[in-house]
Amino acid sequence: MKLYAHPFSSYCQKALIALYENDAPFEFRLLEGEAAFVELAALWPVRKFPVLQDGDHTVVEATAIIEHLAVHHPGPVRLIPADPGAAVEVRMMDRVFDHYVSTPQQKLVADALRPEGDRDPYGVAEARRMLETSYTWLDERLAGREWATDHGFSLADCAAAPALFYADWSHPIDERFKTLKAYRARLLARPSMARAVDEARPYRAYFPLGAPDRD
Repeated sequence: MKLYAHPFSSYCQKALIALYENDAPFEFRLLEGEAAFVELAALWPVRKFPVLQDGDHTVVEATAIIEHLAVHHPGPVRLIPADPGAAVEVRMMDRVFDHYVSTPQQKLVADALRPEGDRDPYGVAEARRMLETSYTWLDERLAGREWATDHGFSLADCAAAPALFYADWSHPIDERFKTLKAYRARLLARPSMARAVDEARPYRAYFPLGAPDRD
């Protein structure tokens, strides 16, 4: 397998966590320089990443990559539960973290990268409101749980780890959300996520809102 990715990307980290959880062998194709992007574009003209090439399979989008790994390269950590009902909850929580944590967090980052005159204060305020709403809901939802669902470490946690990692940098999780903050800390202590974070450390200067010294 070959993964086209960048270590500082949250969605690439999501896929990397799944690969690391089951010690799946793969080649990391670092997306730096035009030659790497030419290769990527030949597989996926949209040129978004991560992209997994596995024999005749080209898989785009981090969630689909994790689903592919669960089918074709299963390991001891079952990231998609065998029980269909449990799998529905895992997939639901995966979408929650992608759409309602990662998406508004990335809105804040994208706005910071714009020229001053092209910024979108209204959109930024909306994104911050969405993050506050998500933090409130997650703090209640995760009460009494070690991971995102009651079905062990899963696809949902692969999504949650980088989403909450960067969200707390962009719009800090308030101290009143003790359950959510403790969950984020458990995710960062997980060896697969700790490895992804360490591999991304050299790129922290890229973060336009200023990467904090913590984490």
